[in-house]
Amino acid sequence: MKRQMPSTREIEQEIVGRVKTMFRKDFEMATKEEIYRACAEVVNDVVIDNWLTTQKSFVQQDPKCVYYMSMEFLIGRLLGNNMINMRGYTEVMDALDELGVDINEVEDQEPDPALGNGGLGRLAACFLDSLATLQYPAYGCGIRYHYGMFKQKIEDGYQQEVPDNWLQTRYPFELQRTEYEFEVRFGGWVRYDSQPDGTTKYIHEGYNAVIATPYDLPVTGFDNGMVNTLMIWDAKPKEVFRLDSFEKGDYSRAVEDMNLARNLTEVLYPNDNHIQGKELRLKQQYFFVSASIQRALAKYLRYHKDIKKLPEKVVFQMNDTHPTLTVAELMRILMDVHGLGWDEAWEITTHCVAYTNHTIMSEALEKWPQDIFKRLLPRVFMIVEEINRRFCDEIRAKFPGDEDRVHRMAILADDQVKMAHMAIAASYSVNGVAALHTEILKNVSLHDFYEMYPEKFNNKTNGITQRRFLMHGNYKLSDWVIKKIGRGWITDLSQMKKLESFVDDKKSLDEFMAIKLDNKKRLAKYIWEHNGIEVDPNSIFDVQVKRLHEYKRQLLNILHVMYLYNQIKENPEMDFYPTTFIFGAKASAGYENAKLIIKLINNVAAVINNDKSIDDKIKVVFIEDYRVSNAEWIFAAADVSEQISTASKEASGTGNMKFMLNGAVTIGTMDGANVEMYQELGGENIYIFGMSSDEVIAHEKNNDYNPVDVMNGNHHIQKVLQQLVNGNYSIDNPELFRPLYNSLLNTQCTAKADTYFVLKDFASYCETYEKIQEAYKDKYKWAKMALENVAHVGKFSSDRTIQEYVDDIWHLDKLDLK
Repeated sequence: MKRQMPSTREIEQEIVGRVKTMFRKDFEMATKEEIYRACAEVVNDVVIDNWLTTQKSFVQQDPKCVYYMSMEFLIGRLLGNNMINMRGYTEVMDALDELGVDINEVEDQEPDPALGNGGLGRLAACFLDSLATLQYPAYGCGIRYHYGMFKQKIEDGYQQEVPDNWLQTRYPFELQRTEYEFEVRFGGWVRYDSQPDGTTKYIHEGYNAVIATPYDLPVTGFDNGMVNTLMIWDAKPKEVFRLDSFEKGDYSRAVEDMNLARNLTEVLYPNDNHIQGKELRLKQQYFFVSASIQRALAKYLRYHKDIKKLPEKVVFQMNDTHPTLTVAELMRILMDVHGLGWDEAWEITTHCVAYTNHTIMSEALEKWPQDIFKRLLPRVFMIVEEINRRFCDEIRAKFPGDEDRVHRMAILADDQVKMAHMAIAASYSVNGVAALHTEILKNVSLHDFYEMYPEKFNNKTNGITQRRFLMHGNYKLSDWVIKKIGRGWITDLSQMKKLESFVDDKKSLDEFMAIKLDNKKRLAKYIWEHNGIEVDPNSIFDVQVKRLHEYKRQLLNILHVMYLYNQIKENPEMDFYPTTFIFGAKASAGYENAKLIIKLINNVAAVINNDKSIDDKIKVVFIEDYRVSNAEWIFAAADVSEQISTASKEASGTGNMKFMLNGAVTIGTMDGANVEMYQELGGENIYIFGMSSDEVIAHEKNNDYNPVDVMNGNHHIQKVLQQLVNGNYSIDNPELFRPLYNSLLNTQCTAKADTYFVLKDFASYCETYEKIQEAYKDKYKWAKMALENVAHVGKFSSDRTIQEYVDDIWHLDKLDLK
């Protein structure tokens, strides 16, 4: 039976009691951080009871379970999320209020778990939320990063990476599970032993080993008592210190295992611009994959005797290419540990493993140097060689005489191990994450594989959880929606369609926009406290927050801001609705151009924000250390959502959906899920500009685009580009932004010019933005557009996405928790 949250009075008493027993303090003397920990323990009591009930139901009902393999899980703070899902948020808020404490101040004491970076990790977290809410058995499998990717500091406009020490004190929602530890091996060599039955036994020797220790985090379903598990793996040395090596003077060898274990789980995505970074990233991937499979098989064998029936109870979903080692590692364990032959092991593996592709970007379709792979994972490499040999034979059988195709599709080619190729070869399902993305995979980037396995390919458009990004992040709008249409949308987002009956009701539109203004005031306060910039909540809040990558075109956005600034300077009386342009993004530590774009945004902000002559018509803000907790406030406050990636490059996007859910109007290209948003909304409630994906792909294929021609034909572009290199935004170093200038025009640059068509789409972007300016001046027209976005968001719930995965790929059964 589901355990309910206690009453407000009981919670108040329990919090006071926990402060006393945990910290030996009267409540009045407790710090906000101590009150947070007391609250967490009170909530945890209920979570763990429901967790135990869920696990007992697992054992009794023996359901098929999905193991969601992902390098990232950007779960966000768990206290508020767990209170929401267990219908106890109001009770805890009221209890704290009785004690004279603001719940927001308590929630702010919790660090954001640094287990992910961008949309990939947040999607994985949304999926776990939906799996639990829909009562499907699932384990998330990842790494317990000690410092995450990094904590972003902005100093003199530059991104500085500092450790994100979110585990500085014990995280109250995780449970260390030493009873489920497993050994993971690296390096060494493989010895062959011939067996009496004619088979060969492979024995791994001379390796370094670490012990993988899981830390389980609860994943609560909404109001149903279901608690699934996110298991994140930490590493410890098998041998802490080798005294014999130390005494021989081999000091490095003496602490080798300890250093290996420490490095494995320190950071998310180590800089792989050098060999050491590549090695560590490959080790990380193998580490969590191996440990997760070992635990999954141990759980299976606890209740089942026949390993050959594994596909009836277990599916491994690989979230992008990072966990592709699942294929070879499952083969290794089935053959070397459980004694199966190749054909039996391959039959099991290819019915257990499925693959989600998240990008057509070549750098994300991971390719490992064969020498590194073979040295670090010698037995796994042998298995990959055999997978490749058989796969190439299969290609030749289907396309005889086409050796070019064999080379293009091979897993081992050009001295590389091509992970996406192995994922497709072994998986029984290969899905894209938006309708357009899947079509591009089938017809362009993975066309060879689609011709080989058309039955494997399918689409699963991404989604988001409305519990996190509306109920928790925008509780005022959530309460308003409940008053208007009831609570059904919380687990069935399609019910938002009922809001259509209010889009012409001025009273409702006034209420709706008053909530938006309150959220803008909240964000304006945050900006003042963190940036020292005063912004007007009555201005348009135009927002682009996402990972910093050139294809996402933050550069186009800031060049447009520079253009608008020029226009106002040249025409001080021009009719322009005051606008606050808000950016938030992290750039990978080794991505120099992306980091330079951050510097440009901040330098442009410094010039514009301090120019009194424009009468605050434009403000520019870069929000430091963008993450889930401040994202919730940003989505709630946005008027305009910038989804301006180069068409064909963004697989789906999920930020676009979060803005839509919170009543922002999108300006974007026909890329990723924007296409499906357009279909849901109609052209009158979204602003589309720029080239189509077909046009982009054609230009890339024909290599017929010259950005210099675009510049020469547009004096506005000429001026903006000149300002990049004339010191206008960098007086002390006019050449600072020369690399960005060169990347756009190919001046002194060996790379292709304007790879992401920033200048090509610039004029269209400017023209489309003028329509936004005009629309916002009509209060009710804008309010109606914004509410139409909320009303048509139903398709974009991760609940819908997960149900499609279950129906078409995983074939899970709901857990009965009665």
